Amino acid sequence: MSVGSMSVKNHPAYGEELQRLEYTLGYVNENLEVMTQRKKNIDEDVSKGRKHFNSESSQDYIDLMIGTMMQDRADIKLRNLIAAKSKPYFARIDFKEEEKELIEKLYIGKMALIREEDQELIIVDWRAPVANLYYEERLGDAAYTSPEGKIKGQLQVKRQFSINEGQLEQMFDIDITTSDEFLQASLGSNADSRLKEIVSTIQSEQNRVIRADMWTPLVVQGAAGGGKTTIALHRIAYLIYTYEKTFKPENFMIIAPNKLFLNYISEVLPELGVEKTKQTTFEEFAVQVIGQKFKIKDSNEKLTRFVNNNSTEKQIEYNTKLRKQSEIKCSMLFKEIIDGYIETIEKTFIPNEDFKLGSRTIMSYEEINNLFLTQYTRLPIVKRIDEIKKHLTNKLKSQKNTIISEVQDICDRNIIKLKKTMEDGEERQKLIIETIDKKNELISKIELHSKHAVKLYINKISKLNPFQYYRELLENQELYSSIVESKIGKEIADFMKEYTIQVLDSQDYDLEEVAPIMYLKFKIYGVDEKIPVRHIVIDEAQDFSVFQIYTLKNIIKDSSFTILGDLSQGIHAYRGIQAWADIQKHVFEGKSEYLVLEQSYRTTVEIMEAANKVIKKLKDDRLIPANPVIRHGESVKIIKSESKKQMAEAIAQSIDEFKQQKMKSIAIICKTADECEEMHKYFPKTKDRPYVITGKEKEYKSGIVIVPSYLAKGLEFDAVFIANAEADNYIMEELDVKLLYVAMTRPLHRLNIYYCDKLTSLLEGV
Repeated sequence: MSVGSMSVKNHPAYGEELQRLEYTLGYVNENLEVMTQRKKNIDEDVSKGRKHFNSESSQDYIDLMIGTMMQDRADIKLRNLIAAKSKPYFARIDFKEEEKELIEKLYIGKMALIREEDQELIIVDWRAPVANLYYEERLGDAAYTSPEGKIKGQLQVKRQFSINEGQLEQMFDIDITTSDEFLQASLGSNADSRLKEIVSTIQSEQNRVIRADMWTPLVVQGAAGGGKTTIALHRIAYLIYTYEKTFKPENFMIIAPNKLFLNYISEVLPELGVEKTKQTTFEEFAVQVIGQKFKIKDSNEKLTRFVNNNSTEKQIEYNTKLRKQSEIKCSMLFKEIIDGYIETIEKTFIPNEDFKLGSRTIMSYEEINNLFLTQYTRLPIVKRIDEIKKHLTNKLKSQKNTIISEVQDICDRNIIKLKKTMEDGEERQKLIIETIDKKNELISKIELHSKHAVKLYINKISKLNPFQYYRELLENQELYSSIVESKIGKEIADFMKEYTIQVLDSQDYDLEEVAPIMYLKFKIYGVDEKIPVRHIVIDEAQDFSVFQIYTLKNIIKDSSFTILGDLSQGIHAYRGIQAWADIQKHVFEGKSEYLVLEQSYRTTVEIMEAANKVIKKLKDDRLIPANPVIRHGESVKIIKSESKKQMAEAIAQSIDEFKQQKMKSIAIICKTADECEEMHKYFPKTKDRPYVITGKEKEYKSGIVIVPSYLAKGLEFDAVFIANAEADNYIMEELDVKLLYVAMTRPLHRLNIYYCDKLTSLLEGV
């Protein structure tokens, strides 16, 4: 049932809820004053501690550590109280536990609030187990799982509130997760606020992703507008809350496709308490793992080459080969090729030479190589050498003592012989001294040689860095023929070798080279330092390769994964994932959970249905169409212009109209970066002139932007204008279809599409 249509003051429980809100806000305000003063005192103590810190005093160190910890906690508590002044909670549930008389009235908010004097729970954190009643259960018999087990009972009330600036604006009594009116109001808001406000409207399918078991790898296929990014961030917040005694926020890592994306989500992280979570791109993480700085090309450069539909026949032939070799390098086939190469490295890694002390063999080559290839095969190659070094050292120590004892025995026997065969006198004494001196000299040589013998032997083992090994595979023709050509065929192998050597010579690497080099580093050297990451969230994962994710899984052995993406938006298909089953099979060996977010909450029915007509033209059963939430708006407008200049003028006029309708975030989406620059020239140089997103921005600025289609992925706007939807610009190719689909699924409210000569056939029937 919904009581949303009536005035909030006419709700039967209005008086009760107003009283409760006033009580909560009163407590918040009281505590805000106390907490502000307490925070000030802690800050002063920490400042003094740092100023007078004595590095030799363990007590000073302990005091400073405790002070810093208290400072962090006070920061969080103060921030929560400030947020609670405006919106203390968003829901209430009444739950009567089985065999208990008391009905618990629980108010759910973004954070917990506990009355310190008697530990009364004023607000329940949305991540608490009991809050699952709100997200998952309907009125009547209900249950939730707590650390103590399954708690059964009766859910008697589910009520939602809209509270802004401490004012009760709306309230709804509901049965399922969210009333239509409440959800419509939330979805109808501006793009700028939506990332932050999802907690109150989390749907059951989203809730299952958020609260899924941390240790079972989770793969999520999420429709455009299904809330993948916000759900990913809330999942981290939930896991940090649930495992707060076991893990720190720093033990969680978000891997995003680019810096722009990280900048885009950065403002919501502090509100969720996950700002200390490691945020990185695959490229940045690879540099950390490899331990050597190197340049990586912007992957969009190659994409731009592939999306250019005006190429010559020669360019098309080159691009076809370029794309094919990229696909190979990102595949598990290439992982098998690298494994085969590593096997050849192993076979010749130990020099075919016995380990000797003088003429005495301490360990034979066969013994050493057997240790290397069998006993320590689980270790990276260079780590095995550390173990073999221990064997050589121990064997040498044992044999050295035996050799010295033998030298001593020979010396003693020679002296006895001299004493037996010669009369006592100056000559005999001279020979005895010479024998002892020779013995001492020989023992000294043995002692001296034994100090360096292991090091000298180990130094004969040739070790290259990962980049050199990668190059050796390409440049050793015999090796390359047997390992690579035999797997992929001579024609593409020849192209790949020539192209890759050029890339290596330029010192500006393609993204496709990174996973193989990273994998070589891991298999040969291992990871230099333990990476303190226990859970990894990969967003926009459809544009990662199976090889990339396989490499991450092997490097961070004890970690778990949440992988989210949308195959319909796989614009880097030449190196990305073709089917989620590939990840489940090759990376997680079938031991993973797969969930689908079919609902799209971003855009209107009209816009989503138009976008679905475009993506369905690919006739690919692996692409799951988005199912829009029932929120209607204006139809998609397709507008013909006489010229690019007129197109820009029409867009500028519509921007003014949309701004008057309180739309703040507006994007003009062109297919490529060059098109963006061209379109930008047609806008007058005023303070309202759109700015061009290049992907190199240090921070994401909302407002009016011009953005290439491939950088728009993951972003959302109140309104979108797609420029240059020409027949020759978007053709019936997988990449073009997906780029157009990405562009069409960015707006919340309005979508206008412009063309000059002939409209792309992809929009037929839209």
